[in-house]
Amino acid sequence: MLVYLNGNFVPAGAATVPVHDRGFLFGDGVYEVIRSYGGRLFAGQAHLRRLENGLAALQISLPQFAELPAIAASLLRKNGLQQANAMLYFQVTRGVAVPRRHYFPSPDTPPTVYIAANAFTPASALLETGVAAITLRDIRWARCDLKAINLLPNVLANQQAHAAGADEAIFIHDGVATEASHSNFFAVIQGRVLTHPCTPRILPGITRAVVLELCRQLNLPAAETPPAAVLLPQADELFLSRTSGEIVPVVCLDGKVIADGRPGPLTRRLQMAFAEYVVHSAE
Repeated sequence: MLVYLNGNFVPAGAATVPVHDRGFLFGDGVYEVIRSYGGRLFAGQAHLRRLENGLAALQISLPQFAELPAIAASLLRKNGLQQANAMLYFQVTRGVAVPRRHYFPSPDTPPTVYIAANAFTPASALLETGVAAITLRDIRWARCDLKAINLLPNVLANQQAHAAGADEAIFIHDGVATEASHSNFFAVIQGRVLTHPCTPRILPGITRAVVLELCRQLNLPAAETPPAAVLLPQADELFLSRTSGEIVPVVCLDGKVIADGRPGPLTRRLQMAFAEYVVHSAE
């Protein structure tokens, strides 16, 4: 499997990053994940725009940013993934700087650019059966809108979920659900689809935006209103949205079955609409 690293396509096993890279030392960088359906990037422009916004927020200059779509296409082709389901991973760090200092190195420090493409098999069964989740206090930093590579709080939360036999951890902040450890979160309460608004408390998910657009198209009542944590156990339906899993029903929360323990009708409608959207909208 070939990866792209700083201008070269190299075997994954031969790709190395210096120990003084600020991504390694500080988590000083951003990343993006894009789904490829049969060689077509899903919402590629929206994903890359989010990556560009993250780079700007971190003040990382990437002169070759416009080349990323062509590099991604080449990587899919070189790895024989043009017709496959695949996942593209982009990571950009501030680059290598010596000596180790917390403040930024010289602006002309070349960033480290890494892109990988791998075949991806969707966990389709989860879309049919749903998953379990737990709730946890949101202890992350105050800029969750940036897709930064320093993901330790998310990793710890997801590990706690898996240790409890669950798929995801839903973060609770000031009495409301924000998002999950690697998903956006939706609750259907009294027939309304609710999700936390785009603030620094959540990542502005690309799949999340598609879900809200589909709600408008289907005339489903939806609002960017934070779901109250106390109402979640009595919710009509709960579901997650994410690049890898699309729309994933949550049928059990903190050990309590949600509704009848099966994916709900609104979730099902959105899943079917999303599948149609992918067919007609993948770039």
